Amino acid sequence: MTMVEIRQMQPEDLTSVMTIERECFTMPWRESSYLAELSNRSAHYLVACIDSVIVGFCGEWVIMDEAHITTLGVASQYRGQRIGEQLLIALLEQAMRHNARRATLEVRKSNLVAQQLYIKYGFRTAAVRRGYYTDNGEDALVMWVDNLSTLEYGDKLDELKQNLWQSVQSA
Repeated sequence: MTMVEIRQMQPEDLTSVMTIERECFTMPWRESSYLAELSNRSAHYLVACIDSVIVGFCGEWVIMDEAHITTLGVASQYRGQRIGEQLLIALLEQAMRHNARRATLEVRKSNLVAQQLYIKYGFRTAAVRRGYYTDNGEDALVMWVDNLSTLEYGDKLDELKQNLWQSVQSA
């Protein structure tokens, strides 16, 4: 397990981001979509780096009091090292800094690894979007966490971060 440096995504990061994007997703976004997102005031995109090498990325929109997680991907050779978890924490903290009370995302019904991570951080399935993924007609689970602004959630997030840090240090 590795602690990564997480920073704001920059246009010059897009070559690396697009390589990971195509590796992670059967329907990858276009580079032009990321460029547009980087100039969107409601959008927040981050990259995870190990020794200046981008190994993962994520993004969300924060509108009013809601955060919508739009993407999260980790390069295949770095999966299983809790980098996705570090990125999720960074997104949730970013949402909280922007006064979001709730966060949502869609995840493939077959992506059990991602679902377990989201559940760990308080997300619960609220709905199913039938046939959401046009590449194969797979359903998406719509997941929400509704209590980002509470002290209890802040304490839970701090505890999970501490456990993650301890796990990485002892590995």
